[in-house]
Amino acid sequence: MTRFIDPVAELGGLLLDVEKPARYTGGEFGILARETSLQKARGTSLQNVKKDACFRTLIAFPDLYEIGMGNQALRIIYNTLNRRHDISCDRAFAPAPDFEKLLREKNIPLYGLDTGISLASLDLLMFTLGYELGLNGLLTMLDVSKIPLHCEDRDQNHPVVIAGGPAISNPLPYSPFVDAFWIGEAEAGFFDLASELALLIKSGEGRAALLKKISSHPNVWVKGKENVKRAIATNFSSGSEAAVFPVPSMKIVQNHGTVEIMRGCPNGCRFCHAGFWYRPMRQKSSNIILEQTRTMVTRGGWREISLSSLSSGDYSGVNNLVEMLNQIFKGRHISFQLPSLRVSGFSLELLEKISVTRKSGLTFAVETARDAWQMAINKEVTRDSTVEILFEAKKRGWKTAKFYFMIGLPLESDGSASCAEEEEIVNFITDIGRRTRMHFNINVGIFVPKPHTPYQCAAQLDSNTAVEKLNFIRAKLKPLGHKVSTADPLTSRIEGLVSRGDESAGLLFEQAFLGGSRLDAWSEYINMDIWRQLLEENKNMIDGFLSPGASIPWQAIDSCVSDRYLRGELEKSDNCKRTDPCNEKCTSCGVCTCGELRIIRNQTGSKKETASDALIRNSIVRKDDHNEFPDLPVNQKNIYVNNKHSSDPAIYRVLFCFSKTGSAVFHGHLSLIEIFSMAFTRADVPVKYTLGFNPLAKIEFASSLATGISSKAEIACADFDTCITGESFVHNLNENLPEGIHIEKADVFFIPGGSKKHSLASLLWGFSYAANEKVDYVRANEDKIYKEKRFFTTPEKQYSKANLFSLMRTGVLAKNLAADTEEWASYFDIYRFLYPK
Repeated sequence: MTRFIDPVAELGGLLLDVEKPARYTGGEFGILARETSLQKARGTSLQNVKKDACFRTLIAFPDLYEIGMGNQALRIIYNTLNRRHDISCDRAFAPAPDFEKLLREKNIPLYGLDTGISLASLDLLMFTLGYELGLNGLLTMLDVSKIPLHCEDRDQNHPVVIAGGPAISNPLPYSPFVDAFWIGEAEAGFFDLASELALLIKSGEGRAALLKKISSHPNVWVKGKENVKRAIATNFSSGSEAAVFPVPSMKIVQNHGTVEIMRGCPNGCRFCHAGFWYRPMRQKSSNIILEQTRTMVTRGGWREISLSSLSSGDYSGVNNLVEMLNQIFKGRHISFQLPSLRVSGFSLELLEKISVTRKSGLTFAVETARDAWQMAINKEVTRDSTVEILFEAKKRGWKTAKFYFMIGLPLESDGSASCAEEEEIVNFITDIGRRTRMHFNINVGIFVPKPHTPYQCAAQLDSNTAVEKLNFIRAKLKPLGHKVSTADPLTSRIEGLVSRGDESAGLLFEQAFLGGSRLDAWSEYINMDIWRQLLEENKNMIDGFLSPGASIPWQAIDSCVSDRYLRGELEKSDNCKRTDPCNEKCTSCGVCTCGELRIIRNQTGSKKETASDALIRNSIVRKDDHNEFPDLPVNQKNIYVNNKHSSDPAIYRVLFCFSKTGSAVFHGHLSLIEIFSMAFTRADVPVKYTLGFNPLAKIEFASSLATGISSKAEIACADFDTCITGESFVHNLNENLPEGIHIEKADVFFIPGGSKKHSLASLLWGFSYAANEKVDYVRANEDKIYKEKRFFTTPEKQYSKANLFSLMRTGVLAKNLAADTEEWASYFDIYRFLYPK
């Protein structure tokens, strides 16, 4: 029997007492899990729904919504599984402590955002872990869902819990709580395994049969299993459908669409776990990248696209790729990011190309400040080359830059070092700042040794020494005008514990969780006192994990990089020698010939088509202004062309009324602006944009609506250079808006050039509200007082935002300019008076 939760119906106004309630209400554009048989069960709050034969899964990210919704692994798994007709894949995120408290008080388990299914009612609960401190979030999600924390305490009524992602390359600390681990990339067999599990469910099998099937897979590790090889996607270059959905309705940390252009990295930085874990380097063809970018724009509505990889500058033909994308999307205000550009291959020309719409930041991942130490970690970022790049950057308009450093790297002194690493960092920045006359943002992290890297057995810097070094850097650089941010030594120590520990390390995390620590990666939620106590009480055990030459508990996991190669890289590090990038010369690390894989190194797919070929193929090379809108009447083309050269152009303004109900009431005003902007992009509605960098859609709302209040008749407008019909506007927008937001009507008004364009705010009279079976009319300047009275309606006069949830705004009213009185009128009537047709 299965339990479903409807958070809006069951929690209602109580959600207004938690931070960012939209994290927990779902309803975004593009949700997919409801397209399965689970859709029938939506809205059956707290009822028992008979389980059908659909394989019920959920991808869980053990951190907050705004972190997890930008995670590429989550999106790939969610989109791919939901394309399979017999599988439903929902999604869930770790609750913040305030929402966790509310769930426990109301005895409501954690649930999927698409269907409302309780996590305990699933067949398969999948966690993706991108970083080690996610273990606390995993424990929180299990416990709030009423799933026993320990594997041995679960029975046939509980889901199988499986985890994957780079953080579980050492699965031992997670193994008391996770039944099985997928080692490697999901595209290399996991989805086929899921289909086999779905057949078992369809045939009536239960948890035991699922776990047996999962455990037998060669890329799955369970306790006691030996020699599990990492799964590597050999067909990465052939591409797949873009992982677009769902589109978040609130701003997330990585608030952009993502197109993965390359997987793996050729550079072999010896401290970098991802660089070794995701070997070999594979890249998609420009054709596939173009199609996935187009999907991100037209179906996702994203106007900022990250061309993602571990080292985007190493993509073969990256300059031509960016030029092609800029040409194709230049008329749609789309900008591109290239994360992880290594400084030794830096191209300011390339940065300028991706800054056509938005100015990109200038970032230098230096890591360590001496040239010899650069060679030791297999990087090549010299002081002189950095200065040369900064000089050129200043000429091109950049005014500042960001630098990343690490302390605690296992760097042997070559006898020529005159000062410690923290002094070298200070000298590096001081010298470059003096020579370039620039101020910088400095981020200093603490090196944490990671499994399956040459430094996997290196010592980790103790907390006291780390504090001294970081304090020195801050004290020296801040007075010079540089901004300095640093890692927290305690959380770095905890990260090292789970990175290199065994089951006992995981049990320490459980103790911290039971003691009240939450979301350990967040300084505002982690309980430092509990962790300090645990680290002190278990000092000998922890020192054993983090000391040099410590034993390796992850021996059963084969990353496909040979031990011989890792030992050779460590020897080169000790001698300050570099290894060539593997896209220039094979380094014989073992990955490309691991087992039966026989991976073709540096896959690129088809590279025959040039940028100009792609432009011609897509028929978007624009010869003149009139070709931008080939289907418009000549008079409208002339208006558009003339507007481009006018300081006060004529416009077409669409005035529209929309409702905001259900889960949408928890979206704030800024989120609403972004929701409509993205809907315009998806609907291909040619709204006008502001000028300059970071152009914004020209949308105006008559008034913001407080979070938690529903509305039948919000008023907004959007400006256009060309005429569209109100009917097409309503239809196209409603097809591309998230749940709970619906355009009720729209009308189009032509405003000639040179005439006054009245803003909606300047015409605002007030509002009408429905409350307690009556309608109240409130002037705009009295609205705040009116709503505050709604806060204090209880006999005890206690402040409660929940009272707002009972309000319905039934109208946004305009000043009656036609009658020149104090009365109100409809915005549509006033616009007809101001701009008669």
